Amino acid sequence: MTTAISADRLKALQQAHPQVFTRPLAARLRDWGLWAACFALLGFGLWWINASPTRIWDGLGKLGFLVRFMWPPSDGGVFWEHAYAMMETLAMAFLGTVVAAVVALPLGFLGAKNVVPNWLFHFSLRRGFDTLRGIDSLVWALIFVSAVGMGPFAGVLAIAVSDVMVFSKLFAEAIENVERKQIEGVRSAGASPVQTLRLGVFPQVFPVMLSHLLYFFEGNVRSATILGIVGAGGIGLQLSDRIRINNWDEAAFIILMILVTVAVIDNLSRRIRTKLIDAAPQV
Repeated sequence: MTTAISADRLKALQQAHPQVFTRPLAARLRDWGLWAACFALLGFGLWWINASPTRIWDGLGKLGFLVRFMWPPSDGGVFWEHAYAMMETLAMAFLGTVVAAVVALPLGFLGAKNVVPNWLFHFSLRRGFDTLRGIDSLVWALIFVSAVGMGPFAGVLAIAVSDVMVFSKLFAEAIENVERKQIEGVRSAGASPVQTLRLGVFPQVFPVMLSHLLYFFEGNVRSATILGIVGAGGIGLQLSDRIRINNWDEAAFIILMILVTVAVIDNLSRRIRTKLIDAAPQV
């Protein structure tokens, strides 16, 4: 139920608290200045990259020209070759995600405050996580392709190294938010520190960790496609080859295959994550 305010009462409130009804001129000038600076920066950026309307229009025309060459999509008579490459990409994403999770599990326990309370060790380890997280998987792929050669092995290493630090940080945060009562109950039964982590902490965070694992597997399927373009094997390498020789109908078929595969994986992974989250204990 709303109560009407009389005009005299409203006027009295405005006089008593003018800053509530009217923003000060200095605040408004500051906001206008910030908006003007943002638009000026945007305009400078567009000018710097030469994003002129003519260039955009010409680019759209060329894009439409390429789209016409993509229709109808064709497998080029090598469907099973594309299917094998797609399975190779899925294997890269799966192996890279699993290896990263296995390596990150002990790092996550070491990075949790309630497991290793030493602040210097905790600070140094977390800053190491943050530093290495800044390197994208594409950069790692270029490094590993040069180190171990072209092929899926370089892609698996790139995904694993890129995800280890992210998993470590997420696992550590999940461990820091566990329920203390379950840990105390395990300790009161005479469990050792390792047994306490195994029986009191790990069962609480396992559903959360598995949910992160599934979520990153989705993204790594897409990442593995891009990594293939720089020589890490899989469907991305075939897509790059078709684009390089202007075989656009096969490129369109590969793109559609990637879209369908990613959509199916996203759907399945989302369903599994939802069940895991619903079944996870509330901490």
